[in-house]
Amino acid sequence: MEHRSGFVNIIGNPNVGKSTLMNALVGEKLSIVTAKAQTTRHRIMGIVNGEDWQIVYSDTPGILKPSYRLQQNMMNFVDGAIGDADIILYVTDTVETPDKNGEYVEKLQRIACPVIVVVNKIDISTQEKVLGLEGWWKEQLPGAEVILASARERFNLDKILDAVVSRLPVCPPWFDKDAFTDKNLRFFASEIIREKILLNYKEEIPYCCEVGIESFKEGEERYDIDAVIYVMRESQKGIIIGKKGAALKKTGTQARIDMEDFFQKKVFLSIFVKVDPDWRENKRELRRFGYED
Repeated sequence: MEHRSGFVNIIGNPNVGKSTLMNALVGEKLSIVTAKAQTTRHRIMGIVNGEDWQIVYSDTPGILKPSYRLQQNMMNFVDGAIGDADIILYVTDTVETPDKNGEYVEKLQRIACPVIVVVNKIDISTQEKVLGLEGWWKEQLPGAEVILASARERFNLDKILDAVVSRLPVCPPWFDKDAFTDKNLRFFASEIIREKILLNYKEEIPYCCEVGIESFKEGEERYDIDAVIYVMRESQKGIIIGKKGAALKKTGTQARIDMEDFFQKKVFLSIFVKVDPDWRENKRELRRFGYED
């Protein structure tokens, strides 16, 4: 039987629903999801298998103009995803102006691999606007398939899957058929904590934080995890901890509950907060957090 397999890389601007879409397509919550921009910082793979095909989805950070080294590395993940894709899944939505970051639309016009444009969030728009966006994208990328969808409502996911599978190259599977991601449990522990920081703190605080897993031990009945939240200033450390430790306790409790659901095992979680003023610009620190080769 002929087997098809390939890398389907998901790119697009911030807050268009890329992570929600990948989680829905994979059937697992691999990428954290919040309403804040720059929620996704890494390139995260999610693997879906059929009897005679394998899709390796890759979620990427939202496209932005970098202001510091961390953001530049995030955009390197996006450019790398464009360069090594078998299929590009470009996600836009009914909220943003379609020509935002137009240089990436121009890249898609020149790219050799198949492109599928997903116009997301049609459930919060009008039929007139949706049809107008569909026409705009068909005019810009006449060789691409344009699919109207709602990742949140799981509308037209089957159509996206069919479009992807039909364009996969003939190839043996890249990963074992029982694999579902390329990331380890330590990575997901850090991302779950970072999601709670994004949800619980305001303004610049989430963007000045990074999470490191100092210890990850698996016992017969539970995981023992020691994590550190790195911030850039002492004042941010105080905000993360909160009055009498209440804010940090809330974040830790929420993270532990989600970890236990994700790992399907009890978790004992300890979180500390440290100041690292230059972590967003320091090459060695960024490498430690997985942002540098």
